[in-house]
Amino acid sequence: MLIYLINWRSTTHNWTAVPIEPTKPEVPQPRQVTPPVTAHVSPRHRTLLLVPEIFTSEGGIPRILQIYLKALCDLAQPADAVRLLALNDATMDSNDLRRCANDRLEDWRICSRKKIRFILDTLRMSRGCDRIVCGHVFQLPVALAAKMVNPRLRYYLVAHGIEVWRPFRPSERLALRGAEKILCVSDYTRRQLLHHCPLPEGQTVILPNALDPFFHIAQGEPLDRCPPVILVVTRLTRSDRYKGVEHMIMAMPAILAKVPGATLRIIGRGDDFGYLHSLRDRLGLRNAVEFLGYVDDRRMTQELRSCRLFALPSKKEGFGLVFLEAMANGRPCLGARAGGIPEVITDQSGVLVEFGDVPNIAETAVSALQRDWDESAILARARDFSYAPFKDRLASLLEL
Repeated sequence: MLIYLINWRSTTHNWTAVPIEPTKPEVPQPRQVTPPVTAHVSPRHRTLLLVPEIFTSEGGIPRILQIYLKALCDLAQPADAVRLLALNDATMDSNDLRRCANDRLEDWRICSRKKIRFILDTLRMSRGCDRIVCGHVFQLPVALAAKMVNPRLRYYLVAHGIEVWRPFRPSERLALRGAEKILCVSDYTRRQLLHHCPLPEGQTVILPNALDPFFHIAQGEPLDRCPPVILVVTRLTRSDRYKGVEHMIMAMPAILAKVPGATLRIIGRGDDFGYLHSLRDRLGLRNAVEFLGYVDDRRMTQELRSCRLFALPSKKEGFGLVFLEAMANGRPCLGARAGGIPEVITDQSGVLVEFGDVPNIAETAVSALQRDWDESAILARARDFSYAPFKDRLASLLEL
């Protein structure tokens, strides 16, 4: 089993995302963020959170794992403790830790993509722990190895999406069957996992993703005052073409025919930029399609608050956290009728299209741009996925 873990291929890690710039200052490691939980009393309960990466990339999985870290720390009692181990992070900024943790975080370590080190650190850091929460299925076999050393240990898995929509290796099946519970972000993800690895009833549960507790839910510019701007936010990589960005570009001529002055603004970067840029130019859309590249959080908020429609007609979203962030600014969303997206977008908060159907995308986008939306209903949908109910549900599932 340990040989299987050591031989992971980085090219199979769907969760690897584009590094954030600028590089964060290097922090000596390992070290404690705070003094021990108490000076005289050992923690009653310890939870170890295993993550592929948590602060050094801008993808959806790292962002939701930051919320898991915060929830575990917030739920820990004064005599409890939380530990964090990250496989891919090479540095960890103390500002990030302060934002996502509190004095219950007694230890954290980073492994700089060194898998043997990650395995050994997992076995060491799991000593004295009651539970392990695995942030990715690829880390599940090492949690099983830790349980073999400590049979009292319970481990859980967060199932995000496409990483579990596939046949599993024998070692993965064994580790899945040994999990206390598998926390699936959507019912679609739960059903796909069970299709490939049948499990006893009740072992898989649904725990939808949540908005960052620091993400402000508030109405943006009134939609009737916004220009007809369609906003896309995603990675622009060849491996992520299932996100449907090219389909949005291809739909723009038909959209412009019905909504003159409409523009498509695309936030993101990656190795598919050249292809998308040339597609725009071939279609004669230089004045209608803008590539904004990477933007910081402040600019992102400005773009979300001033567009009239957010769009990501993706085929393989386990959930679609970015839709919640758009709704939290009162923006209606256009998504594909695929994966977990229909569980997020309702008739009151957006519209659904068939993946890859460019005429359908264009027609639906025009209808959404011209519709008189109830912005309060969109904001209410975002509040359905706020941090407090997520934390309460997590506490119930982990028996905290």
